[in-house]
Amino acid sequence: MDLFEHASQKDQAALAPLAERMRPTRLEEFVGQEHLTGEGRFLRRAIQQDQVPSLILWGPPGTGKTTLAYVIAHSTGSAFESLSAVLSGVKDIRETVARAQERWRMHRQRTLLFLDEIHRFNKAQQDALLPHVEKGTITLIGATTENPSFEVNAALLSRTRVVTLRGLEEEELVALLRRAVVDPKGLGGRVEVDDEALSFIIQASGGDARRALTALEAAAAHGGSRVDKAIAEEAMQHKALLYDKGGEEHYNVVSAFIKSMRGSDVDAALYWMTRMLEAGEDPVFIFRRMVIFASEDIGNADPRALGVAVDALRAFELVGLPEGTLPLTQAVTYLALAPKSNAVLTAYAAARTAVTEGGPLPVPMHLRNAPTKLMKSLGYGAGYKYPHNFEGHYVPEDYLPDALRGRRFYQPSRNGFEQELSERYEDIQRQLAEHPREPGEEG
Repeated sequence: MDLFEHASQKDQAALAPLAERMRPTRLEEFVGQEHLTGEGRFLRRAIQQDQVPSLILWGPPGTGKTTLAYVIAHSTGSAFESLSAVLSGVKDIRETVARAQERWRMHRQRTLLFLDEIHRFNKAQQDALLPHVEKGTITLIGATTENPSFEVNAALLSRTRVVTLRGLEEEELVALLRRAVVDPKGLGGRVEVDDEALSFIIQASGGDARRALTALEAAAAHGGSRVDKAIAEEAMQHKALLYDKGGEEHYNVVSAFIKSMRGSDVDAALYWMTRMLEAGEDPVFIFRRMVIFASEDIGNADPRALGVAVDALRAFELVGLPEGTLPLTQAVTYLALAPKSNAVLTAYAAARTAVTEGGPLPVPMHLRNAPTKLMKSLGYGAGYKYPHNFEGHYVPEDYLPDALRGRRFYQPSRNGFEQELSERYEDIQRQLAEHPREPGEEG
């Protein structure tokens, strides 16, 4: 590196955002996640022993996932490579692996690959990482805000260790911001920030360190030599929304949203939906709650509701924000005003109780598969009536084990389309009662 390149890098670092300038390089500078980095904890021990495995870092935005990966690379002397799953593909993985192989061959230096938003990779892209993680060609540090159990395929999960990061606590953010105010890499003591302004910024950041540092930088630029609460509010252009995505208020707002839809109050549902979005909630989380709601609280009272929720999620994935708020709003209004029934929820609960209490009851002989002559001779499939051979494509028959004969798990409501299902259900039960079948041998 020549003098001109060195000077250029120094200028570039000085122009970087405050959050980037304050990014620690040593574990001692890292704030938060004491359950991972505290004395005697897993990650600290792994770094100290230079035995860091491939990891999936799961946590909300601004909790230090990128920083932690950088600290691990710096502390273990590994080369740091970074990819974004949004912008990268298999070709980028191959190029990174090639550099890692060359680096090890020439200098015996390991490579840490930080893959941001790993949940955005499809199965084929994730599979491309497998052999290189398994051989140790790279140490993979994947970062995700989504539950890895659902978003990362099982093969990759089995080769990594998932660690959970939490939103930073108030005292941790206070320490972080106060350090940024005085640190020469930060504001260098040129700005005085009062306690009320710090409290406001922390409350508005929702445990997100990056958001807190960005807000502090904006307030300092807006306020000159002194930042008070009014200047912080003006710089952030909004009042704080009480909504810590990792804390109690998160669950309170989500609960209010679900209960508003359940209560068919479309206006309240829209308010709580917007409250979550404006506070920085991941829209996909809201969509997932709505998909669950469509089955749990609407079910067959309006079978279209589940399709509306799923289609809205797909539409959002297609267009993203800000336009994605339109299918979200459309789905919320539909679900809130749809007829309600919890029969799906209670039906599964009743069936599960029967299974757990009765154990694995034998399948009735007439329902058993009989692919061989021996099985037919033993009575497998004997007496089975093929419904399509009968008028109306229905014939009264018992399909439950004898021990559960007559048990009813599904209790359809009289609401919406479920009224029609209820009438069909009762007609079937009536025909069954008129043509009782003698208990058969259970085998």
